Amino acid sequence: MTTHNQRINHQPAFLLSTSPWRESSLLVELFTRDHGRVAMIARSARKRQSELRGVLVPFTPLLVSWFGSAELKTLHRAEWLGGWPQPQGQALFSGLYVNELVQKLTAREDPMPTLYTALFEVMRSISQTPVHHQWAPLRYFEWTLLHALGIAPDISQDGQGQAIDADTQYWMRAEHPPISLNTVASLPPNSAESGVAIHGETLTALNQHALSSTRAQQQALRLTRLLIDFRLPEGIHSRNILKQIQSYYSGSDY
Repeated sequence: MTTHNQRINHQPAFLLSTSPWRESSLLVELFTRDHGRVAMIARSARKRQSELRGVLVPFTPLLVSWFGSAELKTLHRAEWLGGWPQPQGQALFSGLYVNELVQKLTAREDPMPTLYTALFEVMRSISQTPVHHQWAPLRYFEWTLLHALGIAPDISQDGQGQAIDADTQYWMRAEHPPISLNTVASLPPNSAESGVAIHGETLTALNQHALSSTRAQQQALRLTRLLIDFRLPEGIHSRNILKQIQSYYSGSDY
């Protein structure tokens, strides 16, 4: 955890969520480059004349300043840096999904500059590229998040310490190393309901951020979904909403 600073100025950040606070203020959650996820009160932000009213928008980079020594800070200033348009259509759900993962899985005031960089890159991709080109960037972000949290399995070697073979199929379970399906007579008891089969080529491509084939992207999706759902058994709200209205959209899954 970081030391509580009295005042932080000009910190790059992304807005994760907002909710009403008292009569005219907002409770905001931001993910910042050097301080991780921070909760703040944006006083009077809901008033029409507030300087913050049109600035506190998700999915695009902000520059924020705040003060306070308690866990709940006071937002002093926010600047919209722009750089790309707001995501539209199904891309909007990708942005909501990413924000929900960050808010649910990270601890407050735990610095993760590598994750901030990954958040910047995935938001830029979501906002600027077609939906069908966002699958790989979403998988890279998920994998970076799992690594930053220390809960990603080592997919550079199998459970026997052997390097991953591109031509071998592996069985993956949450909190377990890859198991080569070429070297086991049968799966461990009760594992079939909680695991996925992944080719070694996909594991290497995911590790190297080099997912290119449709098969690799689909397998990487199954793997990251397995690991994330294990940590969030209550489900992911943005994914559930998308499922309810997916008949109106075509394309990606996450």
